[in-house]
Amino acid sequence: MWDLTMGAFERRRYMNAVVQRARHPELQDYIHSTVSGLLPFIQKGLVERVAVIFFNGENIQVERFVFKLIVNQSYESKVENSDLEFALRSFLIKLSVTEPLTKTLPPDCKWEITAYFQTLPSSGTSKDAELWIPTDTKQWQQPPIITPIKSMNSQPLSLQLYLEHPSLSEPKPCE
Repeated sequence: MWDLTMGAFERRRYMNAVVQRARHPELQDYIHSTVSGLLPFIQKGLVERVAVIFFNGENIQVERFVFKLIVNQSYESKVENSDLEFALRSFLIKLSVTEPLTKTLPPDCKWEITAYFQTLPSSGTSKDAELWIPTDTKQWQQPPIITPIKSMNSQPLSLQLYLEHPSLSEPKPCE
């Protein structure tokens, strides 16, 4: 998990859209290795969702950005990268304007990237599977409040982005 401190990210352009890029080399490496480590599992259709989860100081989830993925394996390399980039650019643009939907995070907030697999990868068949460990974070007991942000259906990838917050009836941690 990474601390969210002021100045950890800076505005940059990527695929002709404004994005936030990590300033610290170790944070850049964490993000890059996480996404790179997920790629073989996403390509095989094993990953159902990828979430960026924000936690308070008590390690309780306060907010999740969830990317729900469906990869059509039958397309393989028949898709032009420019077509896929055009579709993904709309997600990057939409992310930059989601701030009004988010809650103010506590000063001691941390975050992590979590993947939800349709089936757990077998460690005997893949070296990459050994890098992933089950999460031990506290889950919400009630269904979350879901705010849709963006969806895309572009072969070979269907992608939905939504924001989750704890439901209003979620029990609060003891103080």
